[in-house]
Amino acid sequence: MFSKMTSNIKVSVIPEYDSKNSYPSENRYVFKYNITIENDGSFPIKVLKRKWLIFDVGFGYTEITGDGVIGLTPEIPVGENFAYFSNVMLRSGVGNMSGKYLVKNMDTQETFEIEIPKFNLLSEVLSN
Repeated sequence: MFSKMTSNIKVSVIPEYDSKNSYPSENRYVFKYNITIENDGSFPIKVLKRKWLIFDVGFGYTEITGDGVIGLTPEIPVGENFAYFSNVMLRSGVGNMSGKYLVKNMDTQETFEIEIPKFNLLSEVLSN
C-alpha cells in the first residue's frame, strides 16, 4: 500500500496487475488500483477534479485530467472515507503513477490540492 497525507486528508493506493485483461504479446498491460480517500480533517470536503501523471517506461509521461473520480464528485464528511477502483493500461508493463485531487472545503468553499502518492506498476510477466 502507498499512502500520503495532505492537509489531514489521507490518500491510500493499492495497485494490482490485471493478468486477465492484459495481453503482453500486444504490449497491453492492465493494472487495477484501489484508492481510499480518508478525511481526518475538521471540515467536510468534496472531490472536484483529478490530475494523474502516468509514466510508462520507454514511452514517457502522459497527463490525464478530469472532473471528480469515476464519474462522481463525492463529498466526504469528517472522519469518513470514500473508496473506489479504476485501471490504467501501460504498453511496457513497467511504470508508475502519481497525481493530485482538487478538493473543496464544504464549510468555507475554498479549494486546495491533496496529493496522490506515487505508486509503482510492474506486471507479473516481467517480474519473474
